[in-house]
Amino acid sequence: MRCLTLARALAEQGARCDFICRAHEGHLIDLIREQGFAVHVLPLVCSLNALADGTAHAPWLGANQAQDAQACEPVLEALQPAWLVVDHYALDACWEQALVHAYEKLMVIDDLADRPHVATVLLDQTLGRDPAEYQAQVPSDCTLLCGSQFALLRPEFAALRPASLQRRSTPALRQLLITMGGVDKDNATGRVLDALTKCSLPADCKVLVVMGPHAPHAARLQAQAPTLPWPTHVLGGVSNMAQLMADSDLAIGAAGATAWERCCLGLPSLMLVLAENQRGLAQALAKAGAAQVIEPPDLPRMDFSALLSMGPNGAALVDGEGVVRVVRSLREHHAA
Repeated sequence: MRCLTLARALAEQGARCDFICRAHEGHLIDLIREQGFAVHVLPLVCSLNALADGTAHAPWLGANQAQDAQACEPVLEALQPAWLVVDHYALDACWEQALVHAYEKLMVIDDLADRPHVATVLLDQTLGRDPAEYQAQVPSDCTLLCGSQFALLRPEFAALRPASLQRRSTPALRQLLITMGGVDKDNATGRVLDALTKCSLPADCKVLVVMGPHAPHAARLQAQAPTLPWPTHVLGGVSNMAQLMADSDLAIGAAGATAWERCCLGLPSLMLVLAENQRGLAQALAKAGAAQVIEPPDLPRMDFSALLSMGPNGAALVDGEGVVRVVRSLREHHAA
């Protein structure tokens, strides 16, 4: 989703953007195409050799790095892109070097700082990330864009930010938003709904559950929703997520990229860590007073006034203009 946000911003300035994706379960290839971008689809190889690649997230690739580079090579040689943007935890300098003849400049999106890259520009939107953590992992002339001020958010979040912040000047819990990302393969949403039945939400509160269009547990959640004590609606594949967040008073969500969206709109959050690579972000936001980390099935005794007061702390971290800053940096390097 963050690459799609970047592609939209670049396309608005006249750039052509293509995507290379592998057909993993729960992929968003159709969504990317609906946005008007060409997608070059790689087959799912599921090679056991991927486990020996050395990167911590190698099994996520669906092939090993050599196989993946070989599959990408004809696409990149045909396109000869001015920029190749790489956003995958299982790819590192080995893959990037294998394809260096097929692109002009390389931008890497990362938030782990755990492997080498040969990037021209590296983006890490982690809150409080010290650029020094990458200095041994990238070339000395690599431009490091580090920190939440570079968070790649769609423009509607910046547009809705003033009204969203204004309505929180008199906080009240009228709508609770639950969103665990597009797939939620382990049904964390269902565990949250179970835990909510033991909580004392205001009687007039509405619960809104949002998931991706291909979420595997959607039918189960649709059946579960009427059993809650509050009006509970389950939505899939929404196109107005920014508006839903702006209209909500509290969110329960994963500690992934949507955390920045919630911060931009001043939406207080209870956060779940659904993958180990989310833990650092969750801890940083909790330390900044912008969110509270929870672990269902035991939701905390919720002090709603304290939770709702976290909104301004999150809003101070992200202003929604990160994609503007990143595009500016790419254009400056391209012109150099």
